[in-house]
Amino acid sequence: MQAFLAPAKLNLFLHVVGRRDDGYHLLQSVFRFLNYGDTVEIEVRQDGEIRRLNHVEGVPEAIDLAIRAAQLLKQTTGCTLGADIQVTKHIPMGGGLGGGSSDAATVLLALNRLWGLNLSRQQLIDLGLQLGADVPVFVFGESAWAEGIGEKLQPIKLEPACYAVLTPNIHVSTPAIFSKKELTRDTRLAKIAAFSKGYGHNDLEPVVCSMYPEVAAALDWLKQFGDARMSGSGASVFVELPSMEAANKVVAEKPSGMRGFAAQGLDIHPLRENANEQLGSRQAG
Repeated sequence: MQAFLAPAKLNLFLHVVGRRDDGYHLLQSVFRFLNYGDTVEIEVRQDGEIRRLNHVEGVPEAIDLAIRAAQLLKQTTGCTLGADIQVTKHIPMGGGLGGGSSDAATVLLALNRLWGLNLSRQQLIDLGLQLGADVPVFVFGESAWAEGIGEKLQPIKLEPACYAVLTPNIHVSTPAIFSKKELTRDTRLAKIAAFSKGYGHNDLEPVVCSMYPEVAAALDWLKQFGDARMSGSGASVFVELPSMEAANKVVAEKPSGMRGFAAQGLDIHPLRENANEQLGSRQAG
């Protein structure tokens, strides 16, 4: 089997700038990958079957985004090959770090090469959007300024950075957060040129903190070390620190009842290939 990294992501800020007629919220955000994530192992099958080799706690196979990604790619292209897929989870589920979306994107990227499909980046992004709003950015494959529902992406240059990431032992319901009437939905649109270190905020954060005191407590604790923020719809919170040594020290001191890790920003997805705008595969080290 070949092993691939499915990196976690952070939303360095997240503004809700409007709402479409179909109920989807319009966003602005900056996505940054981390050199920390799940491991996706894949082996091509000749019989056309898509099989999940391991149980993922809390994720029935029918809704597993990694398996759904393989099935969608196979159905769309008519490929006669199959795959055995095993995902080892390290990214906290329901934490706003994009774990399931990243797993799905890694499957799309890897199978595009392993099955010899040669779909373009844009074709894979379009498929990813059918699976979830966060999947396209992982296919896009680099730090990105995002708009729309998260599918309108432009590359953005970010300075090197290290982060301490903490996740309270709760699961935040994203639909519940977006349905709250208290949610700010009219933050003013900004341009990429406005972005700099410390820019913006997370419009979901006040609503999440009011519903989940564990997130509020994690943020309050982390703010002693800097400009702590929530990623996505939570429950994970993060703070930028000057070194991995400092980030590891914060994680080591974290309050009980929280998971945590230290990571560096990752500018390019491990599966991103520049040549001919095709997306191939590199085995994760």
